[in-house]
Amino acid sequence: MLSAALCLSLYNLWDAGRAAKSVENVLEQMDAAALDKAEAGRFGASPGEEPVPDAVFTPEMEMPAEMFDGNRYIGRLEVPSLHLVLPVIEDWSYPKLRLAPCRYKGSAYLGDLIVAAHNYPRHFGGLKKLAPGDSVIFTDMDENRFTYEVTEVRQLGPAAMEEMEAGEWDLTLFTCTVGGGSRVAVRCVELDGAPPDND
Repeated sequence: MLSAALCLSLYNLWDAGRAAKSVENVLEQMDAAALDKAEAGRFGASPGEEPVPDAVFTPEMEMPAEMFDGNRYIGRLEVPSLHLVLPVIEDWSYPKLRLAPCRYKGSAYLGDLIVAAHNYPRHFGGLKKLAPGDSVIFTDMDENRFTYEVTEVRQLGPAAMEEMEAGEWDLTLFTCTVGGGSRVAVRCVELDGAPPDND
């Protein structure tokens, strides 16, 4: 029994390390792609002219995605208080969650984005440490930046997906607790928007 527990613990550590390396590799590729876009844009832009993002005019548009290491990514998520910068995969599946956080549903443009990740230490393992007032930043593949403020950190039942999706939150981050007995849900509002009414 003890050797089985030790083997499981060692596997979990290895798996978390593997996921962290995968994230680092994708972030390097994303940074290089963003630099290439910035260089290309520099030559085509008029001096002092700031382009208006397409999503302002058509918020129902699909979020742009780019392929890195065999998966399509919609952007980067930053949680400064946890020292996290993570790429976000366009759609979710259990194998994809082993690589990086995934969009569970929604869009940053429509203000209903939900992102899921494993509780690996360098993914969403520290979500429970967040507190109201902490900031979260999502940057899409066109370098449009959305800044959010944490308003609530809740623990939900392991099967409470309806409750997870309920409410008028601009951004929700969620993960399982160790052992999978419950889920941690972090609710955020975009700083430019009004706080949601959840009564």
